[in-house]
Amino acid sequence: MLFRYLLWILLVIPADWKKIALTNEALAKAERSFKEADFENAVRNHLALLEEHELRQPEIRFNLALSYQNNGQEEDAKKTYEPLISASGSSISSFAANQQGFLLGNEQKYKEALSYFKTALLKEPGNEQARYNYELLSRWLEGNEENQENEEDQEDEDKIEPSNYAKRMKAQADEMVNRFQFGEAAGIMERALEIDETVAHYQKFMDHLNEINEINENQ
Repeated sequence: MLFRYLLWILLVIPADWKKIALTNEALAKAERSFKEADFENAVRNHLALLEEHELRQPEIRFNLALSYQNNGQEEDAKKTYEPLISASGSSISSFAANQQGFLLGNEQKYKEALSYFKTALLKEPGNEQARYNYELLSRWLEGNEENQENEEDQEDEDKIEPSNYAKRMKAQADEMVNRFQFGEAAGIMERALEIDETVAHYQKFMDHLNEINEINENQ
């Protein structure tokens, strides 16, 4: 998943050099903390831009939302992205919708996530990250629904009972899927199958992961 930090350069107006200098310093500080992955301070520094320096640009709010997201404050991130999605005349709305979809995907709210990816594309058809997420998730949902429909028949036909290890590896793979890391999920299951044949209980899940991964590699 690609996180896009948006730079904001304040125009220097001679009327108030000191205020401009302090604001530019605060902008640089906020940018630096994010790039250094110091997300706790990135949140503080971006809040300061809004509250102390009274910067209201959508770019600042988007960067604050990204800082929240990377700092593990997902609910704050969603609350900050949501009003940006309705913004007009800016690509920010598309970026915000894409990030909102990613967060919802992590919560396994896949249909809601797909809707936000679609919104991102409608707002900016050239948003390739949103297009990639939309196509990948839609293909995953399509195949996963087919697997769920056949799940009962599969259990009747498949006599292989998964071991506790196999179940644990499946849970880890599911976590990777929630992060849209389909290749990593496939790798977990393939390595597990090498040492535990009962992992084959999840063969249809593994086949679907490999199909999605092939699509991913061909992008």
